[in-house]
Amino acid sequence: MSTPPSLQIREANAHLVAVHRRAAELEARLDAAERTVRAQAERLASHDQQLRAALDELGSTKDREIAALQEQLVTSEATVHNLQAALHQRDKLIRQLQPRAELLQDICRRRPPLAGLLAALAEAERLGPLPASEPGYPLSGGPSLLLANSTGEEGDRDNLQPAVFGTTV
Repeated sequence: MSTPPSLQIREANAHLVAVHRRAAELEARLDAAERTVRAQAERLASHDQQLRAALDELGSTKDREIAALQEQLVTSEATVHNLQAALHQRDKLIRQLQPRAELLQDICRRRPPLAGLLAALAEAERLGPLPASEPGYPLSGGPSLLLANSTGEEGDRDNLQPAVFGTTV
């Protein structure tokens, strides 16, 4: 075996050094890449954990809101039921009071003539009874004056009652 020339040995050594250098460089880049991947994986895991926590919080908030809305719905339905019952009672009361309201309206329509009649009766009462002893009065000494309702018929005069003026209303 012959020994290789020293130039070849130097070139082979230089080549081996370059290969080792390249291998070390690649290993350093691999380590850096692995560190980057690990850091990214940790960030992703942390971000995933944060998103899961936010999602859980949103789910809890949604459940609380649904429960509150269901409670509000039950309360609103109870309020509607109570209002419907009150409306039914009010309508029943209106139906009961309607005939009385119509009667009061009828009374109010008849009030002006009734007021006139009461004023006339008050005036008659103010005038007082007829003097029985006044000379020249055609009924003096005779029976008292009888008043009757005028119906257009001249029925029995025996059923007539003497009129007495006084405040009866």
